[in-house]
Order: sequence, then structure tokens, then C-alpha cells
Amino acid sequence: MAVKTEKELSEAQRNLWLKAVAAVELRNLGYAISLLQEILKQEPQFLMGRQLLRRTEVTKNRSTKRSFLNISTAPIAIMKAQREIKKDPKRAIEMLEKVLEDEPYNRQANMALKEAATAAGWQEIGVFALRTLLEENSRDVKALHELGRLYRELGENDQEVEVYNQIIEINPLDAEALRLGKDAAAHASMKSGGWTQAESYRDLIKDKEMAISLEQQGRMRLTGESLDQQIAETYARHKAEPANVDLARRLGRLNEQKEDLEAAVGWYQYAADLTKGADSGLVRKVSDLRTKRLECEIAAHEEFLSTHDTAHELHAKKSEELKAAKAKRAEILVTDARERVARNPTDLQLRFELGEHLVSARRFREAVPELQRARQNPHARLKAMNLLGCCYGELGMLDLATKQLEEASKEILPMDAMKKEIVYNLGLIYERAGDQEKSLACMKQIYEIEHGYKDVATRVESSYENDTREA
Repeated sequence: MAVKTEKELSEAQRNLWLKAVAAVELRNLGYAISLLQEILKQEPQFLMGRQLLRRTEVTKNRSTKRSFLNISTAPIAIMKAQREIKKDPKRAIEMLEKVLEDEPYNRQANMALKEAATAAGWQEIGVFALRTLLEENSRDVKALHELGRLYRELGENDQEVEVYNQIIEINPLDAEALRLGKDAAAHASMKSGGWTQAESYRDLIKDKEMAISLEQQGRMRLTGESLDQQIAETYARHKAEPANVDLARRLGRLNEQKEDLEAAVGWYQYAADLTKGADSGLVRKVSDLRTKRLECEIAAHEEFLSTHDTAHELHAKKSEELKAAKAKRAEILVTDARERVARNPTDLQLRFELGEHLVSARRFREAVPELQRARQNPHARLKAMNLLGCCYGELGMLDLATKQLEEASKEILPMDAMKKEIVYNLGLIYERAGDQEKSLACMKQIYEIEHGYKDVATRVESSYENDTREA
């Protein structure tokens, strides 16, 4: 496996890594880049280090003004690196990283990095190079096709399906994507059912009638009597093979299709128990359905409360039930997130998800350490900083909240959805701190881009009305 984790670094490398993370936090980006490049020279398979390096380079380049007189030497450097790929792919990767330091979204350099990484047998780094390109242009069909091929090599068929679905959304007539997407979906289904060792799935189902029945089930969305028949047939087979994970999973899927969420949760949980929690997809499915069941309950309570006034005899009771359902949903999400973190304590994406759910549950103090760690994940960094700033604000630490949100805002140049949320939250913190001028300046930044964002229009326009009255 190409990817190495923080735990697998040597003591000297781990010390460099901690210094690099600290340098990023202190906005000493040039120093952080040099440290990360040194780590990757020693341990090129440390993917998280490469991710943080690229995020730091992107941030540094966005904040650096470039002269029109500067002529890029990237094409020459890339050509030199490409000549090295067959002889020494590791050396080629080091050469390409020098190009990407100044031009992290350079298409030719990232494509060459993908080529060098796959030549070295490090497909995960190839995936990272393509993901970097797609971060800049999510509609790059050529990069998406390359990504789909890499996911196939890695055996990550679910990810492969997502990629081909994305291509088809961009170009519904892409015949290759349609064909490969179907193949990937079939492989994903076989893999999840443990059928990859047989020559055909019929070899695993001796009862021909059952095989035909399962084929029909896979081709159509069943309803009514047909659905009940499939449940009965699958349940009969389950009784004969109670340890068959695929049958338990199928019963969960059929009951979910029937919208019997309680039964579906029971069967998915049974399947998860058979795998002793090793199948993360099943564990997440149980969590998602429990949450969905509560969301249905919450929606029903909210609909009742919106159509009945407070004088109704059940209004108070429904309000309490709504509050309890929301609290239970938050608790389920937190508990599930904690369990996932316990199984994978070094996964910073899971740390972020736990922090996010703790914020939703208004457990801000508990969320702080999770979000602080999640900042080290380049893909979750800005979201973590935004939520961390909100936590500090809720805990009354307005100076820390201001610092966190200001830093997050500086890391994004375009006023995209993420920056709007960060700037809005920063404006609210300035307002709480009594700095109305800075608060209004934040709202105006958003107003210039999107008039209808939250209550920004009201805040900005009312400030002019107040100025007119005072005059």
C-alpha cells in the first residue's frame, strides 16, 4: 500500500511534521513548505504530508502578488521531470514538487505527478494529483477518466462509480463512462456481497429460481406484493444461512425500500454484527437510517407545530417531543462519530465529523480539541477553522474567535460559499465585540457578491437608513 500515516514516520520525521503543522498555524508558510518538502524527500508515501504541502502552497500563492513580467519556467522543468519518470520516478516526483510549489494547480505538472506516482506504484498519490486538478476545475473530464481508471486499479469501485456518475452528469452521451460506470457498479456489488471468488454469482446460488428472483430484484424497484414476496424469499434463505452477510444486507435494503425503517435498521445492524464492525459501509448505513427515522419524526412534529397555534392542547407536548427528537438525533450522530474515531484515531476527517456533530449538539467545549486536530487535514481545514471560531464565540472567547475566523478568511481569495460563511460568522463576532464598523464591513463584502445571503441585505441597507435619519 502506498500511503503511510503519521504513526509510521520516524521520530525525526514526526518532529519535522509537528514543526510544519505549527508553522502553518503561525502563517509561516514558506518555512512550512520547506519542512514538508524535506519530509516528503525522506518519506514520499506520506500522503497527508503531501496534502498539507499542497494546501499550504495554494494559500501562499493566493496571497502573493505576481508580476506580469515573470515568465514561468514550469514547462522546461516539467519536461525534465518527464524524462526522469521511467528511470527514477521518485526523483521525478521531487522535481515536479518544485514546480508545484509555485504553481500548485499547474495541469501539466499534476498530470506528470500522476504518471510518476503510478510508475512508482503509488496510485494513491496519483489520485491526489488528479483530485488537486479537479479542485480547480471539477468539470475536467479527462482528469475524471484518469481518476476512474486509478480507482479501478486500487479496487475502490464505489469511488469509481461516483467518478463515472460525475462524468455522465457533465456529458450524458459519454459512452465510455456509461460502460465503465456499469462495470464498476457490478464489481462494487460483487465485492460487497463477498462474491469475488466465484466464477459467476450463479455458482453461489444453487437454487436457480432464487438466482432469477435476485436478478429481478436487482433490475427493478419493487412495490407491494412483489416486494413482500422478495422479503419472504430472502428471509427463507436467511433462515437456512443465518451467517450470510449478503442476505442480511439484502433484507435491510428491501425493508428500506418498503420504508419500514425500523426493520431495515435491525437487518443492517445484524449484517454489521456479522462483520464485527469491519464493514464501515454497513455501520454508516445503520447510523444514517436511525438518523433518517428521527428526521421523519422531527418533520412530522414541525409540520404539526406550523399548522397549529400555541392554544392547541397538543402544542406543548409536540414541542417537547420535537426537542427530544432533535437531542436524540444529535446524540446518535455524536456517538457514531466517536465510535468511528475510536476505530481510526489518526483519521482527521473523522475528527472533523465528530467536531461538527458536537457543535450541532451545542457541546462546544468538547468540539474544540477535535476541530483543533482536524485543522491539520488540508481538505477539512477551512471548515474546521470556521466551526472552531464559532465554538470560541459561543464560549465567550471573542478574541480567539476573531483570530481564527480572520485567518480562515485570508486563506480563501474568491468569495465562494465557504468564504461567505466564514466572513458572515466573523461579522457576527465583531458585532458581539462591539465593533460595528468591522461587522458592517464584513456584511458589505458579502452583499456586493450575493444580495440574498441570509440577513445581509437587511443589515447593510438598514445601516444606510440609519445614516440618513441621523443626517
